[in-house]
Order: sequence, then C-alpha cells, then structure tokens
Amino acid sequence: MPELPEVEMVVRHLRPLLVERRVERVELRRARLAPELSVRQFATRLRRGEVEAVDRRGKHILVHLSTGWTWMTHLRMSGRFLFVEAGLVREFGAAHTHLVVELDGGDQLHFADPRHFAWMTVVRRGEWAEHAALRKLAPEPFDEAFSREYLEEQCRRSQLAIKLLLLNQERVCGLGNIYAAEALHRAGIDPRRPASRLASEQVGQLHAEIIAVLREAIEVGSTLETDPREIYGRYGAGAFEENWRVYDREGQSCSTCGETISRLTQGGRSTYFCPGCQVA
Repeated sequence: MPELPEVEMVVRHLRPLLVERRVERVELRRARLAPELSVRQFATRLRRGEVEAVDRRGKHILVHLSTGWTWMTHLRMSGRFLFVEAGLVREFGAAHTHLVVELDGGDQLHFADPRHFAWMTVVRRGEWAEHAALRKLAPEPFDEAFSREYLEEQCRRSQLAIKLLLLNQERVCGLGNIYAAEALHRAGIDPRRPASRLASEQVGQLHAEIIAVLREAIEVGSTLETDPREIYGRYGAGAFEENWRVYDREGQSCSTCGETISRLTQGGRSTYFCPGCQVA
C-alpha cells in the first residue's frame, strides 16, 4: 500500500495536470469505488467544477474544486490515475478502469484499480477534515505539531510494540511497513520493544529518523521522470528501493554492522530488522 512519500508524489504529478482545468463529464463505472454516494451524486458533485488545488492529508489525495466540493481518494493497494490526452482517447482502453473524468479540451483522467480496494468520495470543501476517514489522523510528520514531545507522549501511553504504534495512523500519520522498518533501523530500535519502554533519547532519535527517511524518499522520487498515463503509488518506494537498509532484505547482510537481516510477523505483516543494530 502506498505510504506518505508515494502519495505525495502522486499529488505532485497530478497538480500540473489538473489545476485550472474544468470537469466536463464524469463516468463512474464501479459504484463501490465511492460507496458513500450514488453514481449520480458522485458525478453531480464533480461536474462543472474547476480544480483549484491538489493536496494530501496522510495517505489521502484531496482535489479541491471551485464549486465548493473536495474529491477525496485513497489508492489502497492498486489504485492509479491515468492521464489521457484528447487525441488518444479513442485509442485508450486500460483494463480495470473504474472512473473516467473528462476535462475541458477533451483530455481525460482515468482511475484504474485491479484489486478493487481503492476508495473515493466527494464532500463539502469546508468539511473534509472532519470526515470519518480523516478526523482522527495524527499530525503530519512535517508539521510542527508532530514534535519530539508529541511522539514521546504517544510512546509513553502505549504498551504496543513500537513498530505497531508507528503503523497506527491515529498516532503517527503516513508511515507504513516500509518506512516504519527503515526509521526503526536508522534509530537502532528493536521493532518488538514496547513503545513505553523507549528512553527519551531513543524517541528523539526515532523522531528525527522518521522525518529524515520520509524526506529522502520524496526527494529521490521527485527526480524521476514519470509517464502521466501511469500515476500511481510507487514513485517514492520504487525510486528509494536501492536505499532500503532492512526492508525486504531478509537473509542479506546489514550494511551497518554486517549481521544477517531477519524477518518476523507483527500484526499480520512482515517486519524486517537487524538483530545486531536493533538491540532489544
């Protein structure tokens, strides 16, 4: 599932394609993509709106329209946007296309989702932050509210293993399996350690590494030239893969200490760590 850097890159690629463009026609082909609305409601709320901004909150993409609506999208496992220029529309027939949004001038934005896990809705622009999917989200990692003191408080109050706490979007926003593992390795913290047992210095180091690893992934992803017909959540992770220290490297040597990288299961998901660097 895309994590914060991947969603941020999707937003950056969509922004120049959509801002100041008007939605002329909407065809929602799979109603369950937007389960909160009828097909007609979804199309009506998007039509005739001019895109004023494309932003992100956590792992959600937000498209703000001049008509007072905000189009929200979560890519989940396999969702991706595809930008189709007017002259190519007749030739274009992507599989698993569940949404077609026609813009002024005839260009189209398609949304495909082979695994049917993606989710969308359209809400009033002033109310998106209070939507059930967003209102309990933790502060953004790059915001001042996500301070060392904030993270210390979250750790102090939790008996969860620190890796599981980092995956809780109500405690730490935007992290997933990849960047949680990488931040913990950089900070030298065993993923199984109860969050409440971390020393203040360890929390401070972890806080710094969370921000650093997310920034680095975004910076690496931003150097890629991408095909507008494939706007999906792999830009950050795909580009940053060569820099992974532990994630998906079970059985390989740790580049820091030479110990063999291990894998264990936490919360039904794989955790990669170095038993030499990350001492319990």
